[in-house]
Amino acid sequence: MQDRIKALIGQPIGVAFKNGLSISGVLCEATDDEIVLMEYVYQSKFRQKHYDLDLIDGIYMFPSYLTDKMLN
Repeated sequence: MQDRIKALIGQPIGVAFKNGLSISGVLCEATDDEIVLMEYVYQSKFRQKHYDLDLIDGIYMFPSYLTDKMLN
């Protein structure tokens, strides 16, 4: 699983948490214990947040725009 997560570094991802919440952003870093996600806050403000892997239910890569366009 760690290799799959590390392959997503620099890519936009969606993160589903075990508590039912979710967030999206660009994956900046992944360790054995946590991920670091760059999130948009507002206007031109961004922040890096650290999330413990024990709280995460799933990590999903964004679909390709071209794939979505072809489906519609």
